[in-house]
Amino acid sequence: MSDDVIRIFDTTLRDGEQSPGCSMNIDEKLDVAAALVELGVDIIEAGFPIASPGDFAAVKAVAEKFGDRTTICGLARCRQEDIDRAWEALQHAQKKRIHVFLATSAIHMQYKLKMAEEQIISRTAEMVARARDYCEDIEFSPEDASRTELDFLCQVVETAINAGATTVNIPDTVGYATPSHYYNVIRTLKSQVPNIDRAVISTHCHNDLGLAVANSLAAVEAGARQVECTINGIGERAGNAALEEIVMAIRTRSDYYKVSTRINTPRLVPTSRLVTNVTGMKIQRNKAVVGQNAFAHEAGIHQHGMLQERTTYEIMRPEDVGFVGTNLVLGKHSGRHAFHDRLTSLGYTLDDAAFQKVFEDFIALADKKKEIYDADIVALVDQRSHQVHETWSMVTMHTSAGTGTIPTATIELRHESGETRRDAATGDGPIDAVFVALERVVGLPVKLIEFDVSSVSGGKDALGQVNVTVKVDDRTYHGQGVSTDVIEAAAIAYLQALNKAIAER
Repeated sequence: MSDDVIRIFDTTLRDGEQSPGCSMNIDEKLDVAAALVELGVDIIEAGFPIASPGDFAAVKAVAEKFGDRTTICGLARCRQEDIDRAWEALQHAQKKRIHVFLATSAIHMQYKLKMAEEQIISRTAEMVARARDYCEDIEFSPEDASRTELDFLCQVVETAINAGATTVNIPDTVGYATPSHYYNVIRTLKSQVPNIDRAVISTHCHNDLGLAVANSLAAVEAGARQVECTINGIGERAGNAALEEIVMAIRTRSDYYKVSTRINTPRLVPTSRLVTNVTGMKIQRNKAVVGQNAFAHEAGIHQHGMLQERTTYEIMRPEDVGFVGTNLVLGKHSGRHAFHDRLTSLGYTLDDAAFQKVFEDFIALADKKKEIYDADIVALVDQRSHQVHETWSMVTMHTSAGTGTIPTATIELRHESGETRRDAATGDGPIDAVFVALERVVGLPVKLIEFDVSSVSGGKDALGQVNVTVKVDDRTYHGQGVSTDVIEAAAIAYLQALNKAIAER
């Protein structure tokens, strides 16, 4: 790859999933991986194979399905068993990378590893070489590099490259660096490590001080040619550098950075939305690039400028990132052909069966609301695209509530075996009553962790979107539902989360 092209290393499936409440099952990871391939990322870090059987299975599945289209990476500590396990998961991928890491800061060496500098050097050489025996593409990370003494960091990096590392990643593990500090670290490595020309320098920044993107860009300016990031910036604590912000900063300010990426930028918003739906981790309205308000202009002077010349207040076009507004497009009498054309223009390619289901959902929605917007269509496609195995499906639901009455709900569900069950419950409100009735029918002990309802588009008849996160057996599960009736949307979301829990059991 040319030196003026920045490699995008996406770690949404590994570091991003470590964000509390963001765990994904294998099917969800495959959906996200497919979106990342379509987005055009250069490397997908699919997980930490030795962490659990589920992580191993997910990395293996992603490697087998997408390893011929992009590089699939597995993480490993500098331990023999970790590296062997990573290779086991990755071996069937055509393009594969083993990513090994070992802490190098004084505080980590003293309190976590209880190792001396000489031991760190020796372990690095031994384990990078072991990984290189398995495959040619090896990445090494000196964990907590931004708090590591620079001379020692140079020594460790030189050792890793001599042992076979083709990429050296410089993690700001705890988000401690500032842009000038981080720039200096990268420049020091470039000037003082004698074999640095044999490896790509990578950046991996956390956002504890809100500087992950700024630090990553400072590293690019200093000579780094790989950026590790996540969709929506999800990750441990305050998260990671946001992929969409990195990519659009490089694209928008190519005059300054003189580099580019291979990212298919119109897929940024759809991929962001997918990760939001899968993890339940919503982004704020004013989130850069992919937030709901990213291209909204409220101030009169801004609106006037926009009408005269778009570039007065917009440095990016909405279509460049795949932003879908609420343009009125279809109504009750729109036909199959018009609907298909609109789906295509929104960037969706569905097979005949999937299209038929979404079209039926559209017809049903058209009977409920007069005007259907792009955002409504996107919500319908998202709901159909990410359905889970339905052990239980909804047959009927009835609620009753009002001032001075006890809210009640009656639910009838059908099991995949054909059995139907019905139960009723009371609650603090109709939605609470629905949730209690669902729990009674399904027979699971459930704790509701998070409940969120929002409007998909405008108007009193707008689709409502409900996201729930529940805890079952100390594991969290996310569900999503859309309907013009928010109580129905809540029931759909809750039942989806319960079905996920049942499937994993």
